[in-house]
Amino acid sequence: MPEGLETPVVVEFPLRGENWVAVTTPVAGVPSHGVDILGQRYAYDFVKVDERPGIHVHPSSAFVAATIGARTSRCYAWGEEIRAPFEGEVVAAVDGMAERGWVNPLRETVRGIWNGLTFRPDKIPAILGNHVILRAGAVYAGFAHIAPGTVAVQPGQRVPAGAVLGRVGHTGNSTSPHLHFQLMDSADLLVAEGIACAFRAYDVRQGAEWVRIESGFPGQRERLRSVTGGSGDGR
Repeated sequence: MPEGLETPVVVEFPLRGENWVAVTTPVAGVPSHGVDILGQRYAYDFVKVDERPGIHVHPSSAFVAATIGARTSRCYAWGEEIRAPFEGEVVAAVDGMAERGWVNPLRETVRGIWNGLTFRPDKIPAILGNHVILRAGAVYAGFAHIAPGTVAVQPGQRVPAGAVLGRVGHTGNSTSPHLHFQLMDSADLLVAEGIACAFRAYDVRQGAEWVRIESGFPGQRERLRSVTGGSGDGR
């Protein structure tokens, strides 16, 4: 297990349904995104895939996906609800940033590299896109790349666990519609330190079966199913 994951904060899984994949996860390495800035040391990136082997985030073939790309709205994750992983207070809620209507792998990769090489504090909103920060005590949860017009909360609002915060989108420094999720110790991303996060319960597909994982860290490319309501059902 990578260093730092021994004593995580455990929260509920922030998405619903099945076939979610953590394409970026601290299980694969810390810092999970390769750079230890903006409180993202232990951050996750979740995409949604179909039943084909591998990572297919929209119905197009692998060749088309790698060359032409696809419409943002055709990606499986796009528009999926993002849920509060704990009861807390909204400390930031940013909406209104435009979404790119097309996912193009080359363009998005170049954009990400350029934003990293030219990082400045004033570029943080452009990197996050539409986003929400939720606080419970000394723990802050960040949710980035939300679809425009879908942020459903306001700063100062208290929300219960499971409340809808927004919907998955393709804003900011995003390669395709996905949820960037992280825990940190401050709402100020310039000084925030990442906090290791595990999820209270979720299912992992193993062959034809779903296997329950409790207080676990999703591994890279594991297919996940949410668990809600204590019923043991994936939702």
